[in-house]
Amino acid sequence: MNMNQNKSKEIMLRSHACFPGGVNSPVRSFRSVGGTPIVFSHGKGKHLYDVDGNCFVDFCSSWGPLILGYSHPNVVSAIQEQAAKAITFGAPSELEVKLAEKIKQFIPQIDLLRFVNSGTEATMSAVRAARAATGKNKFVKFEGCYHGHADQFLVKAGSGLATLGNPSSAGVPEGTTQDTLTAIYNSEESIREIFAQYGNEIAAVIVEPVAANMGLILPKPNYLNFLRKVTKEHGAVLIFDEVMTGFRLAKGGCAEVFGVEPDLWTFGKIIGGGLPAAAYGGKKEIMSHIAPLGRAYQAGTLSGNPLAMAAGLAMLNEIEKINIFNLLEEKGKLLDKIVQQHLGNLIEKNKLCYTRIGSFFCFFFGTNQLPQNFEDVAKTEMSTFNKVYHAWLENGIYLGPSGYEVGFLSACIEEEDMTKLVEVIIEVVKH
Repeated sequence: MNMNQNKSKEIMLRSHACFPGGVNSPVRSFRSVGGTPIVFSHGKGKHLYDVDGNCFVDFCSSWGPLILGYSHPNVVSAIQEQAAKAITFGAPSELEVKLAEKIKQFIPQIDLLRFVNSGTEATMSAVRAARAATGKNKFVKFEGCYHGHADQFLVKAGSGLATLGNPSSAGVPEGTTQDTLTAIYNSEESIREIFAQYGNEIAAVIVEPVAANMGLILPKPNYLNFLRKVTKEHGAVLIFDEVMTGFRLAKGGCAEVFGVEPDLWTFGKIIGGGLPAAAYGGKKEIMSHIAPLGRAYQAGTLSGNPLAMAAGLAMLNEIEKINIFNLLEEKGKLLDKIVQQHLGNLIEKNKLCYTRIGSFFCFFFGTNQLPQNFEDVAKTEMSTFNKVYHAWLENGIYLGPSGYEVGFLSACIEEEDMTKLVEVIIEVVKH
């Protein structure tokens, strides 16, 4: 399609007078892929529509939460019904309890949890809880894994920081990150070295059990079991950051998929039904350190706000009702088949790699081996991704604007959409 962007360009020009870089989150700026960001107006099912009237099949799902597609009637109805009653209380509501009970039903290993408003709040609070419970200060994160924009996490982070080429962030004092230890994802040696030196000082290891902020990197077989073993040996808390994977990969999350139970979980995206909401939770002996039970303070005026709770509850009820994980796995296997049929020749010629788990998928260009860590991803051809990305847009396909992000399947995506996604790659890469 010949994509008209006149209105998007005019709105983005105005936005630069309002926001840093014209955006409210860096990856939206198109800095990585080039060109003008698309300004959207509405969405329905698998389709996104921009202010210029262009229509896109959406493989971004607002970075994951819209697993049912845009404007699902049950979620919209729940929001509308609650909005007519009250938008916020800043006080307890039964909706908080109902959503928490649903989450605990999905993952019974969670004893206690606390709702917050963003994934960043969830991860920083989980680390605080781990520190309070262990009396230790240091924690381990992995290079290329993104846990939000709290100061302590902005060390060799993924997602937008990887896109912008920033190994860290200005405005973060050295003292804030002196207790942040960075390991190499999928490397047992890296973890052993860190624990050999700092084992008695480490409060926690936080990890994306499936890394999805440096492209899609799956844990090596038994790697999560290895992390579980090491943390137990040293009295450290194992935190699974499932802000992206939670309730998208499986009903029980990555603990179910890989058979490894962490001490704490963090969730976001889906549990708010697309509205701002997140949570952290896990073992009672750790969560009991959170105020008012304990001395680890964490609060939020709008935490557990009724709109987000209503949307999240409707979302979880719906995905349970339709058994969405089987549905998405079937779609994923179909995508695997389409990729092999159409891209097999390019894969054999070492021009790209493809990987998928559940409803997450990713293409890496200019490599013959699937990346295992952030260093491997950085060696792939992002310039080729950028060309493919703009070809996708021209052909009415939308994904997140960075080769360090992943694609998402939703319940609405159909075979013809996946075929088109793949055919565009052929047209760009074969030349």
